[in-house]
Amino acid sequence: MDMMNRNLGRAALALALMAALAVPVLAQADAEIDFGDDSSEWANDGECDDPRFAGAGMAVTLLDSDRLADASDCRAAFEAGAITLADETAAIGDAIDFGDDSGEWANDQECDDPRFAGPGMAGTLDDDNIGRDATDCRNAFADGTIALGDGSDGAPGDGNPATAWLTLLADRVDFGDDSGDWPHDGECDDPDFSGRGATAQPYDDNRLADASDCRAAFIAGTVVLRSAGIASGAFDYGNDQSRWAHDGECDDPRFAGPGMAKKLDADDIAADASDCRMLEAAGDIAIKPVYRPDYAQAAPYDGSAVDFGDDSSPYADNDVCDDPRFEGPGAAITLLESDRSADASDCRAAFEAGTIALREGES
Repeated sequence: MDMMNRNLGRAALALALMAALAVPVLAQADAEIDFGDDSSEWANDGECDDPRFAGAGMAVTLLDSDRLADASDCRAAFEAGAITLADETAAIGDAIDFGDDSGEWANDQECDDPRFAGPGMAGTLDDDNIGRDATDCRNAFADGTIALGDGSDGAPGDGNPATAWLTLLADRVDFGDDSGDWPHDGECDDPDFSGRGATAQPYDDNRLADASDCRAAFIAGTVVLRSAGIASGAFDYGNDQSRWAHDGECDDPRFAGPGMAKKLDADDIAADASDCRMLEAAGDIAIKPVYRPDYAQAAPYDGSAVDFGDDSSPYADNDVCDDPRFEGPGAAITLLESDRSADASDCRAAFEAGTIALREGES
């Protein structure tokens, strides 16, 4: 029960942190806003589809036909601080001097200006980039994935508040302890976090059990707490940190369909969110079932018809399936042909738990 309460507390805190990281909300009572009704096709999906708003809680693709037609989602996101009215966002952005694009890392789809903070920021920040990554930072600000750090008014002469700001937020997070399987390895293994500083293959046993790594990554800006919606079972599309993000193809191997890139890499798991979300909404790709949270929730699965082989792999009994016939969040990132049918115990347990499934064409 104590663990359940801590998990619920994290979900609530995720909303609070989302509010802190989102576009700042002006003092405006939501009673003054006409949210409309829930007549949109996309109503009650956990994202605001009304194009009058902007921020981290918005859907990627916005249609004019959804204006005043997604009231419940938009009201919830507005009250959580994850969106604000788009004209207010523009007004706030117009008041900020973003500078120019003279920085070394300009136009790389991450904001490198240390006056800002949030999940849209680069992992390493340097004062030399103050006012020198305008396009990336302006776009991330408009998307609601960054906000000005405390004490900054947007003038290029301001200092670097990001580390102190994230440290302050970290003091509000229960990171747990270091009792997990992989503490102090420089990677956050707690499944309640996402980002490039988090492991690509998290599992529940490490929840609240990798405190030092996760706290360090949180303060460095390389992980964020997953939203309450993700924590409660929604699919996590991830972020846009892939080098192939925004190229019109989905590079995330968790999807399949004609909209996929021809060459896929495990490094792009949960790292091409905008492309994949857009293509899925258009029906050009679909999430592979084993990656949907509800797949694992339907476990246990009967593995009696599968020949799992033996445990002759050097990676047997490490709680990760290394057999290349399988895929899913319970499979290893690097899969070798030499481990085919050679990691039986790990793969059987993962198969029955619903964290892996046989790849198409495998038996």
